[in-house]
Amino acid sequence: MKNTLIALAVALSVQAGAAALPVPPAPDLSATAYLLLDFNSGTTLAAKDADRRIEPASLTKLMTAYLTFQALKDGRIKMDQQFTVSEKGWRTEGSRMFLDPKKPASVSDMIKGMIVQSGNDACVTLAEAIAGSEETFAGMMNQQAARLGMKHTHFMNSTGLPDPQHYTTARDLGILAAAIIRDFPQHYPIYSMRDFRYNNISQPNRNLLLYRDPQVDGMKTGHTDSAGYCLVASKRDGQRRVLSVVLGTDSDVTRANESARLLGYGMQFFDVPKLFAALQPVSQVKVYKGASNTVPVGFDTDQYVAVAKGATARLQKQVLLKPHLTAPVAAGQVVGSIKLSVDGQPLAELPLKVLTAVPEAGFFGRSVDSVKLWFN
Repeated sequence: MKNTLIALAVALSVQAGAAALPVPPAPDLSATAYLLLDFNSGTTLAAKDADRRIEPASLTKLMTAYLTFQALKDGRIKMDQQFTVSEKGWRTEGSRMFLDPKKPASVSDMIKGMIVQSGNDACVTLAEAIAGSEETFAGMMNQQAARLGMKHTHFMNSTGLPDPQHYTTARDLGILAAAIIRDFPQHYPIYSMRDFRYNNISQPNRNLLLYRDPQVDGMKTGHTDSAGYCLVASKRDGQRRVLSVVLGTDSDVTRANESARLLGYGMQFFDVPKLFAALQPVSQVKVYKGASNTVPVGFDTDQYVAVAKGATARLQKQVLLKPHLTAPVAAGQVVGSIKLSVDGQPLAELPLKVLTAVPEAGFFGRSVDSVKLWFN
């Protein structure tokens, strides 16, 4: 494609008086590893050892929840369906929601027990209900991790209890957290619950930021002696959302404090303008031998870009497209890109896709266009 791309336009010229604020370095956190992710654009705003293998502890339950939400969507389980904890689930070590082996619990309650109370007994029960065994469920977790692009993750259980082959990274946890919010928005509000009562036992959410900052709306804590204190957190301000992953701190207070610093950095020093709306044509491409002479190109999702605070007016766009296509043309086919820069410095490149399929024309139309192509 490189040799056939042609520049079509440059827009959003630099405006006088629109100088961007300098972006200071990310805060130096007391953590083994961390990641700060802008949700809308998918841009990593700050990171330290984001690809370092770590023990996820109860952050594992983000994937357990993802598969539970998927099972609900597929109709394999229902919210009001009830299951009884097995002996394995009842005897599982660590935090629990105190399921009663003599009394079944609803899927709805066990999801809350898993997310709010970090109940290992709930995780094992849900895993067995969905997959028949926790071992089979762990295989499903790894398959889903691969589908999401979590390249450095391997699960051995649904709870996060330590195992030498149970590991992930800050970057992979950021991918997973964003996927839950994107794919299951109807269930995400559970992560903002401050407490949950089950079996006459009330337990608070261990995410201290839920009590401190009204803009924080989730997500999950984790802790073992070997993993330290960990927290994946989300902060939202209007349409903006940033996600932090802070791993290996020395206390629950430290993980909350360091996460707050990271989230605040993302909100304070970056803007994330929406550049293009989903399924709205950005340009047209000539089509030969097709039922239509042109085809609209654009994006299948809304497109955002993260820039330094105040730099939006200095953003430049360059549209690069193939000069023509030959039918049939498939929807979603990549036919060019938009290069983004600020003051001439490259920022990102967004792939442009065909928005509407174009089938082949009839014999006469193909013949006419064959002649045109020969002369061109």
